[in-house]
Amino acid sequence: MNRALSITVYFLTGVFFLLFLAYPIWHTLKEAFLTSDGNLTFAYFLEIFRNPIYREGLVNSFFMGLFTTLLCILIAIPLALIYNTWNFPGKGILNSLVIVPLILPPFVGALGIRQILGQSGALNSLLIDLGLMDSSTPVDWLGQGQLFGIVVMNALHLFPIAYLNVSAALANLDPALDEAAENLGCHGIRRFFRITLPLIMPGLFAGSTIIFIWAFTELGVPLIFDFGRVTSVQIFSGIKDLSGNPFPYALVIVMLLFTGGFYLLGKRFFGKNMELGGGRATSSSQVSDATGGMGILCTGIFVLVILVALLPHAGVVLLSISDTWYATVLPSSFTTQHYADALGHPLTLLSIGNSLKYASLATCLDLVLGVAIAWVVVRSKLPGRQILDTVAMMPLAIPGLVLAFGYLAMTREGQPFDFLIRSEDPMLILVIAYGVRRLPYVVRSAAAGFQQTSVSLEEAARNLGCPPWKSLFKISLPLISANLIAGALLAFSFAMLEVSDSLILAEQQQHFPITKAIYALVSSLGDGPNLASALGVWSMAFLAITIVGAGIMLGRKLGSLFRV
Repeated sequence: MNRALSITVYFLTGVFFLLFLAYPIWHTLKEAFLTSDGNLTFAYFLEIFRNPIYREGLVNSFFMGLFTTLLCILIAIPLALIYNTWNFPGKGILNSLVIVPLILPPFVGALGIRQILGQSGALNSLLIDLGLMDSSTPVDWLGQGQLFGIVVMNALHLFPIAYLNVSAALANLDPALDEAAENLGCHGIRRFFRITLPLIMPGLFAGSTIIFIWAFTELGVPLIFDFGRVTSVQIFSGIKDLSGNPFPYALVIVMLLFTGGFYLLGKRFFGKNMELGGGRATSSSQVSDATGGMGILCTGIFVLVILVALLPHAGVVLLSISDTWYATVLPSSFTTQHYADALGHPLTLLSIGNSLKYASLATCLDLVLGVAIAWVVVRSKLPGRQILDTVAMMPLAIPGLVLAFGYLAMTREGQPFDFLIRSEDPMLILVIAYGVRRLPYVVRSAAAGFQQTSVSLEEAARNLGCPPWKSLFKISLPLISANLIAGALLAFSFAMLEVSDSLILAEQQQHFPITKAIYALVSSLGDGPNLASALGVWSMAFLAITIVGAGIMLGRKLGSLFRV
């Protein structure tokens, strides 16, 4: 019976992934490589590399992903080393605050950072007031508001992913290896590069993969910075002309090849390290007390990074309460009316209700699928169960923009899945899209719970005549409830603020989720940016509570949710 149930779950989840993970990609492939007559062609694909506009978009996207990843690593490794080496004042609360930048979608934070670092922003105004800058030639700190600013915004948002993974990898290292290196005369920086760095490479690669894919395919920030020369924006612009235009499909395939190629190259070069790792520690690592100046330095580094990372959030908060803010250090006048208007505005009120509906249904879908997949992977001995686990984690490695575009293409009128958009209402396809994108969080959380729970309890229940499904609901699920709550919180909160799916799949105002409403408000005249910021602050507060709650429940295992 147990095997029959495992096979049933395996088959049903396999069908789900075939329809809503493989088919969207296959549909895009078909449109990119087949002519209207059904003949195979590489012309559209090759034209992407011949066309200088598309080439520039790919190059800019690659640099956007590469430099964001490098900047995240440069921030994360020192912080993780400090955290795992010393005890210092405020260590616990500072470690919790490091993950705060994840609570705001970077395209919302772009509003705040533009208000601070723009030519008429707060920083230039401060320098002009101090006599350190000529008011007639203000510096554009964002590099004409383009690629540099996008990289900074992405890095300030994503570095906690690298920090969580590197910190967990350092915590799992066997201190005996460091002690042996020290005894053999390998000290300081040399020991880090010869011993520590190779051993933490699995964790570093796991975080870097997600960061690169996330940054390479980022759509919201380039749109806010009005930077159209990246592949993601070119795809977004091509959505308006999908009928008979194969180039958006070809662009999606090129983007998928780039991200997949990066992941496979990392596996090729770091695969052995990922298999070997550092082994399980034979003894607990010794954390020294940082006293005096060293303690102040450690605390200061954490505080400095957190303050810089929270600049976009501060800008959004200030913009949300500003009545007038132009060419001054702080807003000239303040108001809280934008918060009331944000909750009373027809567009925002409707979008909040839509997001709650979409995210709630997607989370229910994730809980059903996630528990079923984790149970098969951890509890059964079914051949091929690791394939199911790998497929379930693939949405982390596949760009959200690629899947969103595939869903849009396969639900167009006349396509096999056009019934998923009834009367132009995208609720069903958005629920599926959100569910697929956030399913890995629930799978990882549930799997961790099953691994921590003794299988003997389930076996005892079955020996007493309890069927497998009943022992699952009566025994296992109550024991892993904390893990499920943590995974569900993350899945729900990130679904609430999903960007790519929301911008692409919700085409009519009455169906806008929160992120599409924010984008629409940013583009509107008058107090639109202020209302968008107020809505962003409401979202930020909500997501902060959920992420902190998930972090308390999962601890260091939180980082494992952000790895492929």
